[in-house]
Amino acid sequence: MSKVAQYLNEHLLGEVTTNDHVRRRYATDASILTIVPDMVIYPRATSDLRKVARFSWQLAEKGHKLPITPRGAGSDLTGGAIGSGVIVDMSAHMNTIFEIDHKQKLVRVQPGVSFNELNQSLRLQNLYIPSYPASHTVSTIGGAIANNASGVLSGKYGSTQRWVKQLEVVLSNGEVLQSGRLSKRDLQKKKGLQTFEGEIYRNIDNLITDNSELIDSIAYDIRDNAGYNIVDVKRRDGSIDLTPLFIGAQGTLGVISEVIMHAEPVSEAPLVGAIAFPDYESTRDGMDSLRSLDPTVLELVDARVLKTATDNGNHYPFYTDALERDEVAAVIVFEFDEHSSRAKKKIGKKVAKLFDQQPAYVVLEEKPAKAADLRALASITSLALIPDKGDVCAPIVLDGAYVPPERFEDFGKALAKLETKYHVELPLCGHLTQSVYHTRPLVDFKKPSERQKVLKLLAEWSTLVSAHGGHLIGESAEGRLKSIFAYKELEDSVLQMFMAIREVFDPMGIMNTGVKQAGELKKLVDELRPDYNDSLYGYIGKMD
Repeated sequence: MSKVAQYLNEHLLGEVTTNDHVRRRYATDASILTIVPDMVIYPRATSDLRKVARFSWQLAEKGHKLPITPRGAGSDLTGGAIGSGVIVDMSAHMNTIFEIDHKQKLVRVQPGVSFNELNQSLRLQNLYIPSYPASHTVSTIGGAIANNASGVLSGKYGSTQRWVKQLEVVLSNGEVLQSGRLSKRDLQKKKGLQTFEGEIYRNIDNLITDNSELIDSIAYDIRDNAGYNIVDVKRRDGSIDLTPLFIGAQGTLGVISEVIMHAEPVSEAPLVGAIAFPDYESTRDGMDSLRSLDPTVLELVDARVLKTATDNGNHYPFYTDALERDEVAAVIVFEFDEHSSRAKKKIGKKVAKLFDQQPAYVVLEEKPAKAADLRALASITSLALIPDKGDVCAPIVLDGAYVPPERFEDFGKALAKLETKYHVELPLCGHLTQSVYHTRPLVDFKKPSERQKVLKLLAEWSTLVSAHGGHLIGESAEGRLKSIFAYKELEDSVLQMFMAIREVFDPMGIMNTGVKQAGELKKLVDELRPDYNDSLYGYIGKMD
C-alpha cells in the first residue's frame, strides 16, 4: 500500500485500498472505456469526503495531483465513473434513507442509495420519484443527479433535476456547501464570507453578470444537457440557487453528500397500449396523433429490434399477433396515468377512434399482468439483441440524442444512409414524449477496426443530430466519451463560459478530470476497452 493510501486509511472512518484486483474492478463502468485508478476509497460519512478533498487540494498546491472521481453503482455509460487517482465509491456505506415526509412529499437521503430502493420505500407511502432512468434497478440517486438522468416518464415529469430540492456538496477544498435558493439579501451575506464558498458565490454572480446576454441566448433551449446549467441559477429578483449547476455536473464541481428530493403520488394501474404499424409513414402519423393526447409514456421501437430479439428466442405475444395480421415496421408503446376508470375509458375510446380506419394493430390493457407484456416491448435489453455464440455486442453509445419532432423523418432517412456506409443496422428507438432517440449497433468489440467504427459512428451520429436541429446530449450527461463530439457543436463563447464555471469550483483541477472536458480523440482511442461486452451491464441498456 502506498504512503498516501496508508495515511488516508489512518484518518478516515471508511476504507482505502490499492489492491490490484479491486483497482481493475473499478477501472470500468458501463461504458466502452477503461482507466485504472490509483486507489479506491469507501467513505462512511461526509467527514471522510471532506478529508479526501482537502488532502487532494493540499497535494495539488504542492504540484502533485490526485484526481477525485465520485462513483455510484458504476452504471455510467459515458466513462464518468472511472478515472485515474481516487475512485470514491458512494454506494458501499453512504446509502441511508434518513427520512420521508409524507405530508410535504419530501425525502432526505445519502447519494449512494439506489434509485430502485428509494422508490420501493416511497411506494409504502404511495409516493415515488418518476424521473427514474432505465438503470434504476442498480443506479444510485447520486449518480442520477450527477447525470441529470431521465427515463420513460420524463416527457411528462421531467428529468431528475425537477425533483431535487436541496443538496449538500463537499467542495474541492473540503468545505461543505448547502445549496438552496438565496434571496438577494442573503446572497450578499454569502458573498461577504472570506471562505471558498464565499469566493464561489462572488465569482458565479460576476460570471452571470458578465455573460447575461449569452445566458439569455441559450435560455430557450432546454433540451441540450451538455455543460453546466447556468440558466436556472439566478432569477430576475436577484436570488441565486447553485443547485442546478451540480445537477448533471458528474462530480466535476463537487461531491454530493446528501440530498433532499420531492416525490409524486403513485398512479395505480395506468392504461397501457401498443400499436403495430406496417410502414414508417403510418408510424410517423401515429406518433403525431398519439402526442396530441398527452400520454405519460410514448415509446418507439423499430421492428428490427423485435425481430432480432425474437430470433434469439425472446417472446412477445403482441408482436407475434401483429405479424399474423400484417407486416410490422415499428411498434409504439404508450401509457396514460389517469387515476379514474372513467378517464381511462375515455382515453381508450379516443385511441381506438384515431386508428379505427388506419392500417394498424391496436391493443389496450389495464390489468397489470397483460400491461407488463406490452411494456416489455419497450424495454428490450442489449442482451436480448446479441446471439449466444460469437463475440458481437451492442455497445450503448449512440443514445440520448434529441431530435425535433418536425425533423424526425429526415433524420431517419439520413440514418439509413449511415447504415449503408458502415454496413451496420441502426434501428431507431426512443422516448417520443421527449423526442430522444437511440440505436444499438452490433459490433465485434475485440477487433480494433470495429472499435474504431464505433467512434466513427458516434462522430457521424453527432453530426447528423446537429444537422437536423438536435443535440447529442439530450438525455443524461456527456462524460468523457461524448464531450469531444458534443463540444464541437457548441459556440466558443458558450464552451468558454462552461470552462470558467468549472474553474470557479475546481481551481486546482482535481475533480473528475477528463470528464466534461474537450479532450483529444487519440486519448479516447487509447482508453477504449477491448474486453467490453454486455455481460455485466446489458440489463442497463434497455431500449427506453
